[in-house]
Amino acid sequence: MIKNEYPDSELTGKIIGCAMEVHRHLGNGFQEVVYQRALSLELNLQHLDHEREKEMPLQYKGCDIGTRRVDFFVMDKIMVEIKAVIQLEDVHLAQAINYLEAYKMETGLLINFGNTSLQFKRVSKPKPKNQNHSQNQSPSQNQKQS
Repeated sequence: MIKNEYPDSELTGKIIGCAMEVHRHLGNGFQEVVYQRALSLELNLQHLDHEREKEMPLQYKGCDIGTRRVDFFVMDKIMVEIKAVIQLEDVHLAQAINYLEAYKMETGLLINFGNTSLQFKRVSKPKPKNQNHSQNQSPSQNQKQS
């Protein structure tokens, strides 16, 4: 399969479709790892190249400070973070936005399998802000939602 053959919006739609299929079959109530495994299988069935729990270094001012495992990287262009909680909260969205910034990704998805209906949010890297406003805005004000 050729990587990056889909525009971001089409690719995120395909990933969300995979997540909906997983949620339709499993419902809610399982641990996150169960949904990770099932979503990986569904992405394979849909021929979407992905890496699961890819460990990536985190840096602060050019120095390594540890690593983090993001749930999925799909087609080398979309980061996917999944949850299995009753309700998504602002902290989950802030985490997804932070991952985009840390890994220099443009687009991501936050998907929650823990509710009776699948929840998802498309997230994008915050646009550069003018210095005067940057201290007064939270990451959630820069989100892109579905």
